[in-house]
Amino acid sequence: MSQITASLVRELREKTNAGMMDCKAALVEAAGDLEEAAVILRKKGIAKADKKASRAAEEGVIRSAVSDDGRVGALVEINCETDFVAKNENFDSFAAAVVEHAASSSLDTLADLLAAPFKDGSTSLEEAVKAKIAEVGENIVVRRFTRFAMAPDDHGLITSYIHLAGRVGVLLEVGCGKADTVGNNTFRELAKDLTLHIAASSPLCVGRDDVPADKVEAEKEVYRGQVQEQMKNKPAEVVEKIIGGKLGKFYSTVCLLEQGFVKEPDNSIADLLAKVGKELGDTLTVRRFVRFAVGEDVES
Repeated sequence: MSQITASLVRELREKTNAGMMDCKAALVEAAGDLEEAAVILRKKGIAKADKKASRAAEEGVIRSAVSDDGRVGALVEINCETDFVAKNENFDSFAAAVVEHAASSSLDTLADLLAAPFKDGSTSLEEAVKAKIAEVGENIVVRRFTRFAMAPDDHGLITSYIHLAGRVGVLLEVGCGKADTVGNNTFRELAKDLTLHIAASSPLCVGRDDVPADKVEAEKEVYRGQVQEQMKNKPAEVVEKIIGGKLGKFYSTVCLLEQGFVKEPDNSIADLLAKVGKELGDTLTVRRFVRFAVGEDVES
């Protein structure tokens, strides 16, 4: 058996981020073989990670990554158990690597992202998560991600905004009709303002057509029950008109285009797009957006 020197233990520790005593024990078990010891630690780390995987991971961060040309972007939520770990630089660096992994991939599902080779390709993201669990001693979960990639013939910009030190994140795609508009500072400032607005106002969708039909019907039923209780003798057409008015207020709450802009509440986001579009001599649209908040309930 090779001699287990302090320098060998230190080299293994630098390679694996495992504890000093764990490194020494692994080297003894591997008869001084550094690579074999790293494999042993990994196996033990994964075993430890599996035991922690049932623990609740309700803290964490949202991180984003957008390509230099603004045509590809990703948003990821990664959870851990405590605020202490969520604020740790090591955990944050891992989250940044995961969102870069998501942005550079062309994958659509979380299962595929977890199975894909991570960083140098020696492990999958799922294996890297388990190794990180063993390192920090808490359960870690890559909870969800979204990736936007602009169609080749489209003009526009993908941008992001991270709020409250990673508690809230927004990914947005804004479209325009002219290629020259993309580099215009006014257009880019608009995109930035829209991400700030979405972070603050929590719209559910872009416009009315994007609201799920079952959600609209559920709202109607609530309003119908309210109106019928309060106005039992009103004609049906009057009841429906009142329900329509209430539904309009509902849309102004959940639809981005109908919300009052946070910086100018008397003007809607649709008004803002029209105003800036006129200034630029172009037609501007919000194509899509997502807003993540750490630990929020997510509809399946």
